[in-house]
Amino acid sequence: MKKLALHWQILIGMVLGILAGYVFSRFAWGSNFVVAWIKPWGTIFINLLKLIAIPLIVASLIKGVSDLDDIRQLSRLGTRTLGLYILSTLLAVSLGLIVVNLAQPGSFIEEGTRTDLMASFGVNAEQSVGKAAENQNKGPLSALVDVVPDNVIGAAASNGNMLQVIFFVVFFGIGLILIPTDKSEPVKRFFDGVNEVVLKMIDLIMLAAPYGVFALLAALVVESPSPDVFKALAAYALTVLFGLAVLVFAFYPTLIRLFTGISYGDFFRGIAPAQLLAFSTSSSAATLPVTMERVEEHIGVEKEVVSFVCPVGATINMDGTSLYQAVAAVFIAQAFGNDLTLGQQLTIVLTATLASIGSAAVPGAGILMLVIVLESIGVNPAGIALIFAVDRPLDMCRTVVNITSDATVAILVGKSLGKLTGPKVKEWDDHLVE
Repeated sequence: MKKLALHWQILIGMVLGILAGYVFSRFAWGSNFVVAWIKPWGTIFINLLKLIAIPLIVASLIKGVSDLDDIRQLSRLGTRTLGLYILSTLLAVSLGLIVVNLAQPGSFIEEGTRTDLMASFGVNAEQSVGKAAENQNKGPLSALVDVVPDNVIGAAASNGNMLQVIFFVVFFGIGLILIPTDKSEPVKRFFDGVNEVVLKMIDLIMLAAPYGVFALLAALVVESPSPDVFKALAAYALTVLFGLAVLVFAFYPTLIRLFTGISYGDFFRGIAPAQLLAFSTSSSAATLPVTMERVEEHIGVEKEVVSFVCPVGATINMDGTSLYQAVAAVFIAQAFGNDLTLGQQLTIVLTATLASIGSAAVPGAGILMLVIVLESIGVNPAGIALIFAVDRPLDMCRTVVNITSDATVAILVGKSLGKLTGPKVKEWDDHLVE
């Protein structure tokens, strides 16, 4: 019998965890049993995710930056590609913050439930208040000062300093591509190897995901005194889906229509197979060959553009993941009763944008990046247990956004360089001339 795919295992683990939590909660001793003997396995899974966060961001980001060495030969292509990718990610994160602040999915959790959740996840309210007071007393440029570490080893000792680690890694990567190739190549090969090891470690951690999800969901059910959590979870999922739908069905095709003349129908007919594959695999990397083929053969972007823009996008462009991180971070903060300041939400924008550069193009990487975002704003990362129940289907949907964004940028860059030769574009250009 063929082994079940991991996503089916996770879905089964989620369902069994909810059922187990419900059954155990019917007994007087059940809740204590789950907390003492089942919940710790979920905690171990969370710790594994946190354990891999810094190695992942260091290895992936150094590899991503150092692989951009050929932008010196393709300066126009590289500059436009990177600029559009960064801009699209910033817009996606901002859209996520807008929709989650308008929808307020965490408000479905009542105050009593929130107090119990805070106790369950070890959130210290007084400590949070103290940190908020400290932030208010800081100067206007303190956030900028905090990004630059005075000791990278000390910064790497805490996931809460992840933005400082990212700064150093980007700085290191820039230095790497500016030195002679014979000097940089051994270093690049080393980090390429480290990146492969880290990705394999992620594979091993994700094998434990069904059991970790089972433990987390069982504990969530027995520790939740009210169905408020599940109402809030449904509101959170709808909020994420709304934001993703705006990007896929409105933002990207509108950009394509305005700047290239390609119609909505032609755009979606061109990339639909890649979108469907992305939905089923939850992996931008696995979908990359199909994305490139569709953009080149069916939309008409020339090969030299596609072969550069799409692989870079699979490495550093994660619009769907970034939007999800923004919504999830604010939702978890709302669930714990943390009112995020404007500065903290700007930190989400910066951290989610930079973290997306180092996010591996494999299933489950988004949840690892969310740990980074949560710790950067002082929210307990164990709160991701709240969203695990719907993470897999949302992961499938946000991967569709990721590859759609890659295709969109490839088309826009191709158009700007005169490398877009599709017949629909030619007809539109002829119409403009007339």
